[in-house]
Amino acid sequence: MTSPAVPLYDYQKRWLLDDGRFKIGKLARQTGKTFTTTLELVDDCFTAASERAGRRERWVILSRGERQAHEAMEEGVKRHASAYSLAMENLDHEFVAESGARFKALEVGLPGGSRITALPANPDTARGYSANVFLDEFAWHRESRKIWGALFPVISAGWRIRVTSTPNGKGNKFYELMTADDQIWSQHCVDIYRAVADGLPRNIDELRAGLGDDELWRQEYELEWLDEASAWLSFDLINGMEHADAGVPELAGRGLTVIGNDIGRRRDLWVAWVLELLGGVAWTRERVELQNKTFRTQDLELDRLVKRWRPAAVWMDQTGMGEKPVEDATRRYGASRVNGVVFSAPRRLDLATSLRTRAQDQSVRIPGGDRQLRADLHSIKRMAGQSGPPRLVVDDDAGEANSHADRFWALALACAALEGREKEIGYTPVRAAGHGDDLDDDEPGAAPNWREFAGDARGQFGMH
Repeated sequence: MTSPAVPLYDYQKRWLLDDGRFKIGKLARQTGKTFTTTLELVDDCFTAASERAGRRERWVILSRGERQAHEAMEEGVKRHASAYSLAMENLDHEFVAESGARFKALEVGLPGGSRITALPANPDTARGYSANVFLDEFAWHRESRKIWGALFPVISAGWRIRVTSTPNGKGNKFYELMTADDQIWSQHCVDIYRAVADGLPRNIDELRAGLGDDELWRQEYELEWLDEASAWLSFDLINGMEHADAGVPELAGRGLTVIGNDIGRRRDLWVAWVLELLGGVAWTRERVELQNKTFRTQDLELDRLVKRWRPAAVWMDQTGMGEKPVEDATRRYGASRVNGVVFSAPRRLDLATSLRTRAQDQSVRIPGGDRQLRADLHSIKRMAGQSGPPRLVVDDDAGEANSHADRFWALALACAALEGREKEIGYTPVRAAGHGDDLDDDEPGAAPNWREFAGDARGQFGMH
């Protein structure tokens, strides 16, 4: 390997100079995993073009999604190729899988005929190329085992593979590869402390304080494998819920909508979560988070959401300080629409079960790549009760089971609000996105035609 044209820290040099056929790295966030590995790819193509035999190299980068693939190509491959003064030819194309699915493949041609392609990872794209492969942030890929099953027969013909990621629990193929007693793999492990010791300019204390989440810190900077056994929502389930189209109001259709609202004021968040039911799938359309805002501000925000989305139901946390907001909302929107839920232990279990059932059925969609949201959803743990059903607690705060996890409970309330409503009739759906702020003809207290239900879910989860 030639000397790289880009300055590197010691741990990056160790990774770059390791030319093992099977190479895997568990590295902390902000340590340059993708940057260093794409440098290896470009350096390999540069070396191939410099050899008299005219060797050509073929590399494919499989990233978590289109955005990550774009970043790997633009901030990694093209940046390094420029540093090496390599001419690049844009070869972007549409990749059509055997299943008929279509994906945008970002590709550059380099001197000597070498090529590097970046595209989203899934079983179709994994089996679609015969090439050396770089699995970028592999622990976060959906269907990681299926991707690996489709990929390995391809690379077994002599191709090389590079795998990097931060941990994402124990329920994925990356965990299995990193922890297997297998001498074939060359393994690298670089936590934030090792990276800083090797020259990475980061203030560890400042990073940890800024993150403000011990579980995230342990997982993404100290590289711990967090125990999935007690998690109510495993990371695999959370991965399956994520979708790039979730959380985009402009993509709203004309389906039935509901709002789940977890009440908080100072320490805890106030979270309102809007779901739209389309074809049996509950899509996140909007999520609002407020902290340390006045009750009036909270009321005005809920008014805005109700006017915009015309929900069939608004399910609200009535516990403690929630009594007055629920009472006021009932007066504004009507008792038939508002459901106040008192968070007793059985009610929490019912709500959480509604969310997990949809997660298991893959019938709820949430925005992808939101690490705080993922940590919040994963923070609810199941503990065996002394007798009867399990108890739900928030990790590292078992004494206060209703504190934190505010996003989890807002989504759980919205999922519970959908139960029994798939067959509602006479419902006036939300207007096309983009016109939602002009619903002046429907005062907050007015009742759209959502009163007649084929199945009424009232009475569940402590409705008052």
